[in-house]
Amino acid sequence: MFVVIFGRPGCPYCVRAKEIAATLEEQRDDFKFRYVDMHAEGVTKEELEKTVGKPVHTVPQIFVDQDHIGGCDEFVAYAKANLGLYA
Repeated sequence: MFVVIFGRPGCPYCVRAKEIAATLEEQRDDFKFRYVDMHAEGVTKEELEKTVGKPVHTVPQIFVDQDHIGGCDEFVAYAKANLGLYA
């Protein structure tokens, strides 16, 4: 499983999503993630909207194996339901 987190510096939800992903990466052999700092890597909101397929109003935007999951809250729910987070 490969997760990509698109976020921005100073965003508390982006920090939380990265922390959760790091925890999962430590706990699971089948979990890897990459954090994309949109500012540092020059990813625009418009480019992200094309990838997501709908307007993007918030960050982070998170993909699991190229499927758009949503933001931090959706990622937490997904991880609880499918990856044993906080089990």
